[in-house]
Amino acid sequence: MNRRFFSGGLVGFLMAVCATGPAAAQQDPGNAKIGQVSVTVYHATDGDPQSAGPKAAAVPEEVAERLRREERLRFKSYRVLGTDVQPLLRSYESWAQPLKPSNEVMIRFEAQGRPTSKTAILDLELWLARKKIVKTDARLEGNRPLYVLGPQWRGGRLIIAVALAPDAKKGK
Repeated sequence: MNRRFFSGGLVGFLMAVCATGPAAAQQDPGNAKIGQVSVTVYHATDGDPQSAGPKAAAVPEEVAERLRREERLRFKSYRVLGTDVQPLLRSYESWAQPLKPSNEVMIRFEAQGRPTSKTAILDLELWLARKKIVKTDARLEGNRPLYVLGPQWRGGRLIIAVALAPDAKKGK
């Protein structure tokens, strides 16, 4: 036995445990990235699209058409307010903050099992103004986002889209 190492008793033991702590944390398999999730916030309105503000960007026509196919999401115009892509971790929750630096719209998600390259089942929560608004299990598939009709905002409605990021693949 190395008496010099153990001579500190409990203090020496705690120092040895603390010294190996960061290395063990870096090898935590629950922290492994198993995909990516993209969250986009849209402003939808039948009124003036400029009401979304000067930083809002136009939505590609294919996205607008996809939104209009669903009756509840049908509006005359759509603008992108913000997007965030965050890693999907094996055993831990992740948070997306699409309106950075504001935390008024936050999405919490956590994998339920190991996703494939094309599908993932998530525990999903939508938080608005620091209040949990929606909690659901969501099955995300390929290029098919889950749309959530949000609250009224600036003469329109917020629409939150949650999807697997295009490069979300097993092991990345």
